[in-house]
Amino acid sequence: MSNRSLPTPEQLMSKAQGTLVDELDMEVVAVAEGRVEMSMPVTHRHLAPNHYLHGGSVVALADTTCGMGAFAHLPDGAEAFTTIELKTNFLGTATIGSLRCIATPHHMGRTTQVWDADVIHVDTGKTIARFRCTQMVLWPK
Repeated sequence: MSNRSLPTPEQLMSKAQGTLVDELDMEVVAVAEGRVEMSMPVTHRHLAPNHYLHGGSVVALADTTCGMGAFAHLPDGAEAFTTIELKTNFLGTATIGSLRCIATPHHMGRTTQVWDADVIHVDTGKTIARFRCTQMVLWPK
């Protein structure tokens, strides 16, 4: 783990301006040691043609939340990270309301990090997806 202080939600959000995070109305709501939480509304643009929540919207939220976690917890001297593997189990869906994603690290190595996330439909309290990704830590050349 890094000895540096963790970024604030506002600092993480400033890095996401003009990206998919903005397009899907995602927001970092909490950052703590070993934990990041984000939210996203469920609107018509988050739905698939069948009018249920698009799986890509869910994966985007989970991958972003884990990515924010990886960025916030980079080892000292590392420049960045990139996702090298991800997997999602879909357990439910939503058509309205909002989602909360909670990401926690499973492994925090010097070259890789593994993050787990649960995506929860806030209105029902049900977990609609379980997500895991592996992040490769990028070092200066």
